[in-house]
Amino acid sequence: MQKLTFQSAWEKTIAEQDREKIKQAFLNVRLSVGKDIQFTSLWQTKNHRGELLVAVLIHNTSEQDFQFSDQKMRYKTNGKTLADHTFSPLIIVEKQTSMPWTFIFPVGRFDNTNHFEDGELYLVGK
Repeated sequence: MQKLTFQSAWEKTIAEQDREKIKQAFLNVRLSVGKDIQFTSLWQTKNHRGELLVAVLIHNTSEQDFQFSDQKMRYKTNGKTLADHTFSPLIIVEKQTSMPWTFIFPVGRFDNTNHFEDGELYLVGK
């Protein structure tokens, strides 16, 4: 059974309204059968440094913990790649667990002329 968890830094700092939005997204998600790692978009924005922040729920539906380490990710909308970057911080998502995370695409790693709403995040090579 899939469960929702918050990484310790998120647990300490997340606003209550964001926590509720994440819980509702988790309750409403429809996961695909046979796809171990899936993403549900939560929100996207740019920070004060101009970086693109893509917040998602990471769903690990497999029977094994999953590690993101030096993992290339792409953010697409309407089939068009808007951003790509290799993320090196180690992220571990336990088996049968969903966890919110924000992927930060540095300036220069995304097309700044596009709108980023309704995009989807993908693992490259998976």
